[in-house]
Amino acid sequence: MSRRRLTIAVVVVASLALAPVLYRWAKYPPDTTPEGAYLRIASAIGRQEPEDCFAYLEQEAQHAVFTVLRYGRQAAAKIEQSYPASARSAALERYDAARDAAGGPQMWAAIAAQRGWLGRLRRDLSGVAHVELVGQRATVITARGTRYSFRRRPNGIWGLTLFTAELEAEAQRYARDWQLIEQAAKDFERGGGS
Repeated sequence: MSRRRLTIAVVVVASLALAPVLYRWAKYPPDTTPEGAYLRIASAIGRQEPEDCFAYLEQEAQHAVFTVLRYGRQAAAKIEQSYPASARSAALERYDAARDAAGGPQMWAAIAAQRGWLGRLRRDLSGVAHVELVGQRATVITARGTRYSFRRRPNGIWGLTLFTAELEAEAQRYARDWQLIEQAAKDFERGGGS
């Protein structure tokens, strides 16, 4: 056997032996593991596509984002319909993101950008050092020592809990604001829109 053929044979055998290892290395763990969910968040932030993180927020956080979106759209529509022109543009500013968002993922990205969460994630995300798993909760500890808490959602995907409390508080603010806007719209309508 010639030297060239021997070299080709060695390369082919080595490639075949390494193929399964390279495949496992290149493939993400499933998002039904805390590592998989975390790595998808890190990838989305790295690609500058934060809306892709939405699927990996815990369920309560997702519901809060949808609540903000719903009340934001309702408030914007009511303001446009009932507020006088002199008060309309200032009142609508707060609801620009809800008016522009195509859905929950885009609303999440807008909130996250506004609150500086994307920059925070960009600075803190690193490789997974290890995972502490306790029932339906898990903590991903990164190579930098940052801890990210996750909770298993009913569909089996793990969701980041980091922003849930703030998103729920924002949803409550939007619900309260909606009531005030509704009342103000009635007042404007009674007063003839002046």
